[in-house]
Amino acid sequence: MNISVVIPLLNEAESLPELIGWIVKVMNDNKFSYEILLIDDGSSDDSWLVIEQHAATNPQIKGIKFRRNYGKSAALYCGFKAAGGDVVITMDADLQDNPEEIPGLYKMIINDGYDLVSGWKKKRFDPVLTKNIPSKLYNRTVRSISGIKLHDFNCGLKAYKNKVVKAIEVYGEMHRYIPVLAKWAGFKKIGEKEVKHQERKYGVTKFGMQRFIRGPLDLLSVMFIMKYGKRPLHLFGSLGFIMFLVGFVLAAYLGINKLLAISHHFPAKLVTDSPYFYIALTTMILGTQLFLTGFLGELVSRSAADRNTYQIEKEV
Repeated sequence: MNISVVIPLLNEAESLPELIGWIVKVMNDNKFSYEILLIDDGSSDDSWLVIEQHAATNPQIKGIKFRRNYGKSAALYCGFKAAGGDVVITMDADLQDNPEEIPGLYKMIINDGYDLVSGWKKKRFDPVLTKNIPSKLYNRTVRSISGIKLHDFNCGLKAYKNKVVKAIEVYGEMHRYIPVLAKWAGFKKIGEKEVKHQERKYGVTKFGMQRFIRGPLDLLSVMFIMKYGKRPLHLFGSLGFIMFLVGFVLAAYLGINKLLAISHHFPAKLVTDSPYFYIALTTMILGTQLFLTGFLGELVSRSAADRNTYQIEKEV
């Protein structure tokens, strides 16, 4: 099979018929063998009914319905797990991603040998203050931290080699950082393609203001996992050792100072009268706690169970 199209969706009953028809037309025009995987992330409208109707008439259309809303990352994880095409295309269900871009993305993976190609919506039709400006700041930050030269990390329109989606673990809100996860997994040939952005035709956006809080936190999580996910003791142990050493040296300085004063028959204050004693004590306690945190993290990382246990209600 040439292409698997994975589409996570939430309450997109109005846009689904047009989107499915558009994708099918593109696939037939280019003579691709394909499958369309529609992941219903707990919709409360008629999205699942639309999926069932199209699946009944087209065997290339498959649906997965979650019992409740788990989020886009969970939907992508299940879609990636089910995808069987040589190239996996992801796109949003709101018609803002153009299916006409699929052949170009496919050729970049097959002919140019990219592991992952991310879309770049250079000209956007989103609100400037609430989406465009925050998106530019976010992308600039991720570029500088990850070293991946992409303009639009959060674009839903992406293409992957099948082995890439099988190798990465998408959970929580990590769908924003799939290129970073792919690079961490060893897939370093990551490209970019300028794609057409379309105005939303039906419904409203499903992403609220909470993304401005979750985004930076998820970035910190990704960077920590990349560097120290399998060896947390290296980070917490090093910080703990440095803090403990600073506290110990400060406490030793206070003790030696008092001993020297006593040996020269000078009046010596109690060590506990000095504020530096409490600073040293606090620093040593924090250093010990950090070391123990790293040690416990090592134990957890070596015995962690699979986090991706999503309940699927139906499949067609």
